[in-house]
Amino acid sequence: MSEAVRILRDAPLDRRNTFGVAARAPWLAELRDAGDLPGLLSRPEFRERAPLVLGGGSNLLFAGDPDAPVLALTGQDVRVLRDDGTAIVRADAGVQWHGFVMHTLDLGLAGLENLALIPGTVGAAPIQNIGAYGVEVRDFIHAVEAFEPASGQVHRLDAAACRFAYRDSVFKHEPDRYIVTAVEFALPHAPTLKLDYAGIGDEIVAMGIAAPTARDVANAVIAIRRRKLPDPAVLGNAGSFFKNPIVAQAQAEALQAQYPALPVFRGNDGTTRKLPAAWFIEACGWKGHRDGDAGVAATHALVLVNHGHASGQQLLELAHRIADSVRERFDVAIEPEPRVIGAAW
Repeated sequence: MSEAVRILRDAPLDRRNTFGVAARAPWLAELRDAGDLPGLLSRPEFRERAPLVLGGGSNLLFAGDPDAPVLALTGQDVRVLRDDGTAIVRADAGVQWHGFVMHTLDLGLAGLENLALIPGTVGAAPIQNIGAYGVEVRDFIHAVEAFEPASGQVHRLDAAACRFAYRDSVFKHEPDRYIVTAVEFALPHAPTLKLDYAGIGDEIVAMGIAAPTARDVANAVIAIRRRKLPDPAVLGNAGSFFKNPIVAQAQAEALQAQYPALPVFRGNDGTTRKLPAAWFIEACGWKGHRDGDAGVAATHALVLVNHGHASGQQLLELAHRIADSVRERFDVAIEPEPRVIGAAW
C-alpha cells in the first residue's frame, strides 16, 4: 500500500457532512490511489465490515454514528480519453462535482451545465443519478469504474449496467457491492440547451442574453440555486431532502382536479406522473418551520436545515413528521433523497 493513504481512528465527521451534524467513525481512511483499495480492505479494521464511502457528505444524514469504517477517495485526476466530436472525459471519484462541471465548460464541452453548483463529488453523481433543472447525469455517463471488494476486481459498467432510474442506480440498490472509483462522461461540443425548466429561460432573458451558450445556462442555474438554496457553509443542509413522488396517472389527475394549482410532470413512462414534493410540503405549512435547530428552509420547502446544533436524529424526526402530514392530507408518500446512516427511514 502506497504512502497516499491516511488512516484515523475514532474520527469526527461533523465537517465531512453538509448538514454539519455530529457523528464519529470507528476508522476513517483517506485514499488517493484507487489501486490501494485491495491493500486497505485487507487490513483487520476494514475487513470485517464493508466501508461507508464518503464523498462530499452532501447526500446523507447521520442519524447516528456509522458502525462501519469510513472511506474517502481523494484522487483528483481528470483527463480526456478521446474526442471524435463527442469527448469521453474521465474523472476520479474524489473530484469536486461543481469544479468538474465548470472544467468541462472550459474545454468547450456541453451537457452538464444544468447540473452546476450541485455539491458533492464525481463519485457520488452516478450513485444517486443526480439531477436538476430537467437533466439527469445518466444522460451523459459513458461508463463507471468500480471496485468490487468481494471479488477484488475492477469493473467498468456501461450506462445500461448501472441500472439508472430517478435518483437511483445499481450502486444505491447494492451499496456494499461496489466502490465507485472513477466516472467517464460522453460530452458533446455542440450543446442541446434545456431552458424550459424552473425558470432558466426567464433567468437567461433577465441576463440580457439572446443566444445563450452552455456556460450562460450554467451561470443562470448558479444564480437560481444561490437564490433558492442555502449555502451549506452558512446553514447546514443536504440540498433537496425529499424525492419528487411518482404516482399513477389516475391518481395525479384526481389530485390535479382537486388542486388545480398542483404541477404535474411526466413520470418514468406514459402511465405515471411526477409530482413536486415541495408543493405538498409547502401546502402543509412546513416551509420556514423550525423546531429548535432543526428546520425547513424559508426559501425552499424541500430543504431541511440545521440552524446550528441539531442532531441527525432530530432532523430525521422532523422529516418523518413532514412525510406523515403529506400522506395524511394528500395520500401521497414522499421519501428521503439522502441516504440515512444510523437509523432506518
